[in-house]
Amino acid sequence: MLNSLIAAFLSGEAVGAVRRVRSAALVYAFAGITILTGLAFLVGAAFVATARHFGTVEAAIAFGLAFIVLGLAAVGTHSLSGRSRKRQTAGRRSTDLTTIAGVAAMSLLPSLLRKPSLLRGKAGLGGKAGLAGIIVPALAILAYGIYRENVKPKDKKPVD
Repeated sequence: MLNSLIAAFLSGEAVGAVRRVRSAALVYAFAGITILTGLAFLVGAAFVATARHFGTVEAAIAFGLAFIVLGLAAVGTHSLSGRSRKRQTAGRRSTDLTTIAGVAAMSLLPSLLRKPSLLRGKAGLGGKAGLAGIIVPALAILAYGIYRENVKPKDKKPVD
């Protein structure tokens, strides 16, 4: 992986990729500015048409209220989705930590099998201490998994 990355960098592919990203960013920025300008002209035209039909002050009040409502709706939607994202992130983090703990414990098993027993002075599984060195961490992981599955956090509210 690292060799291919270094080779790509040395061959100039990285420079080409940076150029492509830069040009794409410029095109998207230009497109965004022109689209926003077009929307501004459409809003202006809608205001002029509304002002001709209802009057200037009434049209200004209606447009002002409409934009306030749209802004509040956007903030409310963002707030609700932020809470949902927080819950998902917390759940994902908990799952990731459990997985990391399990992987760490399993990666330590070979070293536990090779180390001499502390109590008996024998290598490997040659006694109760060596076997306990494997069973105790495995049971601890199993108990933690059962605990996490059956205990509900106090700060979580049920989802409708």
